[in-house]
Parts: sequence; structure tokens; C-alpha cells
Amino acid sequence: MTGRYAEQTPDRPAKTMVAMTLLALLLVAAVPVALLAAVVMMLLGYVVGGFALFGGSVVAAAIAVALAGMSGMRNLRRLLSVGSVHVVRLNDSQYTDVAGPGGSDPINLVRLDRSEYTEVR
Repeated sequence: MTGRYAEQTPDRPAKTMVAMTLLALLLVAAVPVALLAAVVMMLLGYVVGGFALFGGSVVAAAIAVALAGMSGMRNLRRLLSVGSVHVVRLNDSQYTDVAGPGGSDPINLVRLDRSEYTEVR
């Protein structure tokens, strides 16, 4: 039971990635609210403050999205290098409806004799 529990608990990089993603989503969702607040500020006469509020929210959201993307890529590379994610290569018998490697014919292809062709003009 303890081994199974340890496998399901996310490690520190995974928790960081989730936290960065949630922060990015929160900041992106706050951009329209900041736009509305900036418009209200501009109507009240605080034009520079409105532009600063909206511009700051867009910059903060862009930085958070970039950091979340970088931490996600770092976590994916770590998972692939450690071997936690296994990439399995299929052999010819495991392909269902695509051509197998090496340009072989698809498995579900039906070959017809010359007598079975109908001529279409």
C-alpha cells in the first residue's frame, strides 16, 4: 500500500508545475476584470493609472503563462529522461488501420482479382 501511495503522490516539480499553471490561469482570467477597472478609472480621469493597470495585468499574465510553459516543458523532459513515461514502439502485427512501418500494406486491405473490378467511366 505504501508503494502505491508513493507513486500517486506528485513530487515537488509536479506540484510546482500545477501551481504555475493555476497562477497563469488566474492571471489570464483577471485580464478582462482589469480592463473593466481600467476603463472605469479612465472615465474618472485617471487615464495613466488605467493604462498602467491594464498593461500591468497583461504583462503579469504573459509572464505567468511563459513560466508555466517553461516549468511544464522542464517537467516533461525530466519524466522522459528518468523513464517514468514509457514510449512503446508497435510491431507490424499491432497496427490496426494504418500502414505498417516500411510502407507495407494496411492490414484490413482487401485485394481483388482482375475479374472483380468494375469499370467506371
